Amino acid sequence: MEQVKLRNQIEDKYKWDLTPMFASDEKWQEEFDALSAKLPMLDEYAGRLDCEENILACLKLSDELSASYGELYVYAYQRRDEDAGVAKYCAMCDKIDALGVKFGEKSAYITPELTALDGEFLLALSRKEEFADYDYQLCEIVRRKQHTLSAAEEKLLAGVGLFSDGFHDAFNMFDSLDVKFKPVRDEDGRRVEMSLGVYSKLLASSDRKVRKAAFNSMFAAYGDMLHTVGQLYAGNVKKDWFFARARKYPDCLTRAMSGENVPRIVYDNLIKSVHGGLKYLHGYMGWRAEKMGLAKLHMYDLHVPVVSEYKLSVSYEEACEIVKKALAPLGEEYLSHIREAMENRWIDVYENKGKRTGAYSWGTYRSHPYVLLNYNGTAHDVFTIAHELGHSMHSYYSDKNQPSSKAQYEIFVAEVASTVNEVLLLKYMLEHSRDEQEREYLLTYYLDMFRTTLFRQTQFAEFEEKAHALAEKDMPVTCDALNEEYLKINKLYYGKNVVSDKQIAWEWARIPHFYRSFYVYKYATGLTSAVSIARGILSGGEKEKKGYMKFLSAGGSMPPVEILKLAGVDLTTEVPFENAMREMADTLGLLKREK
Repeated sequence: MEQVKLRNQIEDKYKWDLTPMFASDEKWQEEFDALSAKLPMLDEYAGRLDCEENILACLKLSDELSASYGELYVYAYQRRDEDAGVAKYCAMCDKIDALGVKFGEKSAYITPELTALDGEFLLALSRKEEFADYDYQLCEIVRRKQHTLSAAEEKLLAGVGLFSDGFHDAFNMFDSLDVKFKPVRDEDGRRVEMSLGVYSKLLASSDRKVRKAAFNSMFAAYGDMLHTVGQLYAGNVKKDWFFARARKYPDCLTRAMSGENVPRIVYDNLIKSVHGGLKYLHGYMGWRAEKMGLAKLHMYDLHVPVVSEYKLSVSYEEACEIVKKALAPLGEEYLSHIREAMENRWIDVYENKGKRTGAYSWGTYRSHPYVLLNYNGTAHDVFTIAHELGHSMHSYYSDKNQPSSKAQYEIFVAEVASTVNEVLLLKYMLEHSRDEQEREYLLTYYLDMFRTTLFRQTQFAEFEEKAHALAEKDMPVTCDALNEEYLKINKLYYGKNVVSDKQIAWEWARIPHFYRSFYVYKYATGLTSAVSIARGILSGGEKEKKGYMKFLSAGGSMPPVEILKLAGVDLTTEVPFENAMREMADTLGLLKREK
């Protein structure tokens, strides 16, 4: 039986180097103690944000402490993500979480006191040179004024932070350590230890029995714990509704979008476009069924490459070379930072026992970004490298070009740079392919990108809206209700050519992103934006590339929809969404013409 390696069995060159943040755990503790001692300094300005001098000094102090806290937080959690079974790092996470609550309580007065000031006064401050680092922040305070509570109420809500993330943390521990899967047999009849990392590889198997066995093993594990996980998710939904009501929003979605200053028309354009384009998804599902010689597809048939004679299976080193060549249109400067990430241990490559599942890019303003992978050598894993490095470069350019107060971009635009890299990679591989089977494989991969990123994430978003609507209407958020809504939406999206297996009704129970509510739809708007941007970069010139670099460098210096306009994308219109659907239709047409 294949065993998942322990952390100490992975070569150092494939593990990230976190010493740029802290040289040792002891240095982390020293910084932790120093920050704890500095937090009371915030008390000096409480009740005194009534003049320019105090406002500026308070904002600068808050920035300094936030930078320190961010580094402590990221280091602790990335150590825990290496292996959640190491008790020391779990304890460090608990300590920094508790300190974060104290930080929140100490600084809770800042926004309410600023909000209480005259809006015109704040806008006047935002135009002064000495407040240049805080101009957008001050403008946002004015915009959010009606949803900011009194100082006492804000302090109380900050205290709720001690346990408001508990639903996410509990699910993460269950998902990383406690969930148990039955072993399955691979194509050669060998018993394989199931894990979340192995699942994606088995689901791409050409052997239908292997796919079905992996599917059954995965969903049985979550099905056995459905009521427990259901309570976690129900609690998360109710928590969202509590905060929405507390801040005087009509519903959870409005609160989520308002928080990022994204107009509702963007979400409406997405839903309208996806529903209008379901015929392309249904057409692709019909083509896949015919290609695979099946009357109908099952949910476990959707991830296998339909070109059985061609398999893209590459080493990590080979994958890195492909990614670098694909991203060459972005220029030598951009590539130099990609090489730095690959060569200087910014990336944690392989799965090990206790390691966090999935992939992410994360870091701090004071250091460089990091990438967590669980690399298995599949085509999906190659695209994941490009995807996460897109995140990293977005953070890198924003951190280098913006002050810390404006470096952090909104989550709404967080998936754009990553998806641009994926589209460029796909286009590169198609352009350089001379093999018909390979081209067919890549075209289906591109269509699967639309299925999983545009359609599937929008499907998730619709489910989230339905789940939150239960709480908003004072209806019970039960497993049965969640199963019913999820199954109904799944059938709508996949159509008559796909069997919605009974287990798929509780797929919601295994989606980590649902604990970051109304996050997933941004993958869909990200792909929509990325299609337009990548097309411009490949068909345009320096103007398009410079526009994109402005986007990467803008951080959180203006509303995210306006930042996207720097790269030539306006999501308040239907044009980018129409472009994305046209791209899928064209790709499907090209696939059907391939011999």
